[in-house]
Amino acid sequence: MINKLKITFLFGIFIMLFGANMMNAQLKQGDLVDGIAAVIGDEIVLESDVNEQMNYAKQQGASNIDKCEFLENLLNNKLLVYEAKKDTLIDNRSAAIKEQANAKYQQLLSQFPDEKAMLAAYKFRNGYEMKNAIEKIDTDQYYGQAKIQRITDKADVTPNEVTDFYNLYKSQLPEIKDEVSLSQIMMYPKLTEAHKDELINKLKKIKKDIEGGESFESQARIFSEDKGTASNGGLMKNISKGQMVKPFEAAALNLQEGEISEPVESEFGYHLIQLVKKSGKIYEARHILLMAVPTDEEIKTAKAKLDSIRGLILNGKMTFKDATFRFSDDKRTKFNAGVIPGADGSSKIERETIPGTISYELAGLNKGDITTAFDDMDERERKVVKIVKVEDVIPAHQIKLETDYDRVKQMALNKKRNEMIEKFVNSKLSTTFISIDGRYDSCNFKANWKRDSIKK
Repeated sequence: MINKLKITFLFGIFIMLFGANMMNAQLKQGDLVDGIAAVIGDEIVLESDVNEQMNYAKQQGASNIDKCEFLENLLNNKLLVYEAKKDTLIDNRSAAIKEQANAKYQQLLSQFPDEKAMLAAYKFRNGYEMKNAIEKIDTDQYYGQAKIQRITDKADVTPNEVTDFYNLYKSQLPEIKDEVSLSQIMMYPKLTEAHKDELINKLKKIKKDIEGGESFESQARIFSEDKGTASNGGLMKNISKGQMVKPFEAAALNLQEGEISEPVESEFGYHLIQLVKKSGKIYEARHILLMAVPTDEEIKTAKAKLDSIRGLILNGKMTFKDATFRFSDDKRTKFNAGVIPGADGSSKIERETIPGTISYELAGLNKGDITTAFDDMDERERKVVKIVKVEDVIPAHQIKLETDYDRVKQMALNKKRNEMIEKFVNSKLSTTFISIDGRYDSCNFKANWKRDSIKK
């Protein structure tokens, strides 16, 4: 909402530019090599980068598109990336990002009948070009966000600063749409012992076949349900210690190179793991995953358990907060009384943005009501069951300091963060090589990007 204040906040723009994933942004890289718009240090902004961000903004409904503004946003971002790569307190993750790009490429490939169809859909000439584009986006996102975090780590606002911000901008603050505050208890349906044994025995059979002469790679391509690695024979490279879930990592690092584990249970399902190689804190492994997809009967059992918990809450024998701490499997909300965060980080969620499944369950409910148990999907598309409580109902209204203090505080904090970032960027202009193509000579940038000594 802060972007509606008619103030250019670099922090929000940076997240908008690089937060969208490959699928959502529908990147069009067919004319990727079409000239350099600018160079900052050793970072390059292509003309196609500027055009892509303009097209994305148009798709999101933006009006009054100014190409100069989009270039300046990219200049700011590239300078942050350039400085981040020189910052010794920011980890160099180039190798991990490259491997992550390969994994994303394989994941996207799994959604198409073949590589040719995927490349045509995304308008790339070959796989190498597409992987480079993914890696470029991920690199900029990682280093840019890491530098922003370093610059704004100690940012804070006092109550007086919040009040001053409100008084200065209250006439520009947007109207708040209908909102609700929601809490949830989420559970993953538990598999029966018979179902677990079925998955474990299948993996044991696969392991026996591998020991009998089948290759791990071929078995992974046939049986693994991990879309991101199956087509690559289950291979994961440049894994850093602490990157994988604990059961997986503990099993992998207890193996000798080439050795295959017994079936290992994790939150994703059951794995066969083969350690490929290990060097210091980095290792490579292959795995075959059988996902723990609950049956209809297992979902029914989980819903019955949640409904019984709901009954205890309604009868006053347990608070929703206590039940969340004891029973919820959602790590994001378990220790926060089950409160579902809104898009701005507050506890308020616009009604029109609530996912369809939850919205349907909330129909007709009032403040304090709790849904009956229903099934849903988590962010990783795993089946879950939930109950949701309506903590508050907030009708549409104009923002007021008395009722929306936390929201106004976040806006004021975002403004301060952006001022800190802008100050940092401006402090680096005089010591950073910057070259901007002549086609942008008529641009009136906010910062002094076009110093005569370095401009083309």
